[in-house]
Amino acid sequence: MPAGRPALIALTALAPVSWGTTYAVTTEFLPPDRPLFTGLTRALPAGLLLLALARVLPRGAWWWKAAVLGALNIGAFFPLLFLSAYRLPGGTAAAVGSVGPLCVVGLSALLLGQRPTARSVLAGVVAAFGVSLVVLKAAGALDALGVLAALASTASMSAGTVLTKRWGRPEGVGPLALTGWQLAAGGLLIAPLALLAEGAPPALDAQAVGGYLYLALANTALAYWLWFRGIGRLSATQVTFLGPLSPLTAAVVGWAALGEALTPVQLAGMALAFGATAAGQLGPRARAAGPLGPFSSPFSSPTRKGRKDSMDLTGPALRR
Repeated sequence: MPAGRPALIALTALAPVSWGTTYAVTTEFLPPDRPLFTGLTRALPAGLLLLALARVLPRGAWWWKAAVLGALNIGAFFPLLFLSAYRLPGGTAAAVGSVGPLCVVGLSALLLGQRPTARSVLAGVVAAFGVSLVVLKAAGALDALGVLAALASTASMSAGTVLTKRWGRPEGVGPLALTGWQLAAGGLLIAPLALLAEGAPPALDAQAVGGYLYLALANTALAYWLWFRGIGRLSATQVTFLGPLSPLTAAVVGWAALGEALTPVQLAGMALAFGATAAGQLGPRARAAGPLGPFSSPFSSPTRKGRKDSMDLTGPALRR
């Protein structure tokens, strides 16, 4: 592995680790039953902040490219994520979302010309199995719409990750601006949905304001910048194999901060998922993609406040 690459991987990994804290923040600090409003407050303020810092707007074809990436990575991903989280039993949506690495492997072969290796496919299968052991619990019949939403959210984020790698970024445009474009576009897409489905914003106390500030700044603006920065320097497959760190972080936070128990089976699943994540970083170094410099689960889906079923990680495991 080239010098400096472990540090780059570690910084990129901070994004899904941050997304893994969303469940605890949402259940402990935020108003209940406002998933779209939460998605909006995560995306739009963060996007506007980054745009103000970067002071660069899209030009030419990048207006529609930024809109497409914003829709895939944020605008479509969040609502689909929330829909699956509210319609599926605890952990099921997370288990469905853990097939993200396999989706990216397939899309990378189709759009980037990166031939899948047996190691990457095997690592993807092991990662999905490990995450399933951590988050999946016995449940009744699955809701078909919830399963479709979970699959669609995974496909949306996977496509966004691969297209971000394929298109790179315009010459002279930094990762800060590119991240801001996507967050702002995604937030603008969510805004009318939130207004139509949930009505006026809820009343917020100091605790909720603090929670939303954390989600907008650390959990979204900083985390997505690190994520998209990583996409520019690592292969799409390497980046997406960091995704399982989100549900694993949620499990650790639930155990350490919310008093949730970890069973031996869940610990074994963690070990498998961590091992698969490490194996996913051992692929060959990605070639430079044109002007692409430094630049994908929620990605966390809030669940209802007060739901503290043991290891009910539906929300955070759906990351980004």
